[in-house]
Amino acid sequence: MSSPAPALSIQRLSKHYGQTAAVNDFSLDVANGETLALLGPSGCGKSTLLRMVAGLERPDSGQIRMAGQDVTREPPEARGVGMVFQDYALFPHLSVLDNVAYGPRMRRVPRAEAQRCAQEALALVDLSALAARRPDELSGGQQQRVAVARALATGAGLLLLDEPLSNLDEKLRHELRGELKTLLAQTRAAALLVTHDQREALAVAQRVAVMRAGQLVQVDSAAELFARPATAWVAAFLGHSNIFALPGTGQARVIPEQALRLGAGDPWPVTRTQLTDSGQEVTVRHPLGRLKLHLSPRESQLLEGVPASGLQLRLQVDEATTLLLPDDRASDEPAPASPGTAAG
Repeated sequence: MSSPAPALSIQRLSKHYGQTAAVNDFSLDVANGETLALLGPSGCGKSTLLRMVAGLERPDSGQIRMAGQDVTREPPEARGVGMVFQDYALFPHLSVLDNVAYGPRMRRVPRAEAQRCAQEALALVDLSALAARRPDELSGGQQQRVAVARALATGAGLLLLDEPLSNLDEKLRHELRGELKTLLAQTRAAALLVTHDQREALAVAQRVAVMRAGQLVQVDSAAELFARPATAWVAAFLGHSNIFALPGTGQARVIPEQALRLGAGDPWPVTRTQLTDSGQEVTVRHPLGRLKLHLSPRESQLLEGVPASGLQLRLQVDEATTLLLPDDRASDEPAPASPGTAAG
């Protein structure tokens, strides 16, 4: 018995704007029921890819299949996907219930049935009590959940989410990441989540596909991706800070923070400390290079009572857990942003 076709299969998709390749020979599958995050910096082509999957852009070449059916040339309304836009795109003159019922109504579902679908979707996102309100009477987080409910109400087997948390403040984004993961798991629909935020991708998705300059550079489970990035550029983009070029080899040494053992080995000079909301960021001068690490409040006690001019930290590098990776960081390319700071 053959396996069912994936919810989404993107095969060698390309899109050019003039001489610029926004998406170049891109292939990726999203399994049924899977949440996959498409992660990449500003301008890498991830939003263009999502728009092609949604039918809002026409690819130059390649194929898009949904549940085994070729939809490459089909209009958006014929693709059967639920879409959550970055700005939510809620209708200000409609109630929450009517906003959520809009999707089924556009699919010619009878009004009573569309309202029932909307009520079920609102219950799923815990907003039944706000069904009669207008969007401007809701918080940012509530508006985001209404947008997700509207996508769910269509009964689509594939949800497309374009930076769904980017308009929220950091505290609310942190709270809603877990909610979004749970919600998507409950729907049993497949989901393609486009984001620039590494933390969001790692928190919400089962797998993460990293995109750079229109191309797929790595796809893996969230945990595996962070533990074993394929290249130095991927490591830097995911937030690894201790990456040192090995001259003449074309490789770089990546030292994950778990390879740094505090309180063991020789003492090394601390050249910089900076308070963060969860401890201290410390830079240590080490023979391998200037190592950066984060100290929890408890670990920061190792530095207490020592004059700033004489700060030292006992630190041992576990060589067995360091990574040697191809160094594909172009000298003329901006350094990848730290997690959560890149544009969409």
